[in-house]
Amino acid sequence: MAIKCSFRPIVDLNSRYLILGSLPGDLSLEKQEYYGHPQNRFWRLLGMIFQEDSMLDYADKKRFLLKHHIAVWDVCGTAFRVGSMDTAIQEVVPNDILDLLKQNPGIEHVLFNGKKAMHLYDRFFERIDGIQYHELPSTSPANASYNLEKLYEKWVMVFI
Repeated sequence: MAIKCSFRPIVDLNSRYLILGSLPGDLSLEKQEYYGHPQNRFWRLLGMIFQEDSMLDYADKKRFLLKHHIAVWDVCGTAFRVGSMDTAIQEVVPNDILDLLKQNPGIEHVLFNGKKAMHLYDRFFERIDGIQYHELPSTSPANASYNLEKLYEKWVMVFI
């Protein structure tokens, strides 16, 4: 079993949305990028939602998020996991999401990128009055029941 660590959050004081994943997969950890697996639909999906195609490298992707008032982090700070599947996550030490929310009071929406992120959040944290929580289908390639168009239909509703 291998211990895996999440990245620092992408956030600034203008953030209104916080997208929470569970824990970066192996390829994302290797690349040191959120949603770094080429088959993950996260970046393509957000590009569709905001009708923007200019995310050429990871620095562009981070600028894109902040431009659209989106913060990104993971529920797991560290966890044991063999491979990249959420079902294999064990012995979680969560990130201090409540402190992040306290330090960034403009965040009005927490979006869970998949059921595992939501279940982990609810296991470790209370939901905060005044924040809207949204369970969204995972953008992971492992979520084969949702193609990009179906993901778009669910995710776009949060941003309109």
